[in-house]
Amino acid sequence: MKVITLVHGRGAHLANLIRGLESSSLIPQGLWIVHMNEAPGDFTSRVFQINTLQVDELGGLPLARARNSVTAIDPEGPWVFLDVDCIPAHDLLAHYRDGLAAQPDALHMGQVRYLPEGANRPGWDEAALNAQGVEHPLTRFRTGAGNALPHHLFWSLNFACRGSTFARIGGFDEGYRGYGGEDTDFAFRARDQGVAVLDNPALAFHQYHATYDPPLNHFADIVANAQRFHSRWGVWPMEGWLAAFRHLGLLHWTDQRLEIIEVPSAELVARTLTTNRLGF
Repeated sequence: MKVITLVHGRGAHLANLIRGLESSSLIPQGLWIVHMNEAPGDFTSRVFQINTLQVDELGGLPLARARNSVTAIDPEGPWVFLDVDCIPAHDLLAHYRDGLAAQPDALHMGQVRYLPEGANRPGWDEAALNAQGVEHPLTRFRTGAGNALPHHLFWSLNFACRGSTFARIGGFDEGYRGYGGEDTDFAFRARDQGVAVLDNPALAFHQYHATYDPPLNHFADIVANAQRFHSRWGVWPMEGWLAAFRHLGLLHWTDQRLEIIEVPSAELVARTLTTNRLGF
């Protein structure tokens, strides 16, 4: 079982991801680190091979293209997709192995617990991470391992699938630029292909970082991606964020139209930076 993670910055978080994989009950066949708009780092492991790729794009992070790189590496898989902020639990890979053995043609979405600042300092252990981690509020919609989840709740933070399933869906749409909307689009296309999203107990711990609320640092990408999503699906994604942007007087937004009134100033973006959240 191969693991892929995307990175831009976040070197300390990536080192913890690697340490978590080294402690895994099932050793991965390799880790592929895709560096976006940066030179590859020098990461090694005493347990498994680490491979690095570089994907560059002017004007934003090429998230979709970076994830799609798995098809050139191994089109069959299976692949585990882990966000660089995630520390995998000891049995994460084993749970994905078991889930894929039982339901090989599905998307398997793992669990995430969000950590407070400082929980990932050197010397951390899984028991401490588990004690300090907080479940995402949407966890209430999970009904048990192997059960189907609504497609609109899919996110790519922690999931696994076979390469053939990824190809059947068509990978992530590279027409989405930067941040926002590409996960839901991927899940909706999975739904159209009859690919289920299944709950899986594979647990990862999300390491703390400051966030923007609302994410005005991704304003242009979110608006453009929302327009692309609506043109395809006839509904708006990221409605909470769009509503927040409208409340700030930045957008004109109706059921059918989304237009920018004003681009947020650097000062306004800076004011939305918050250290009071856990990452959701």
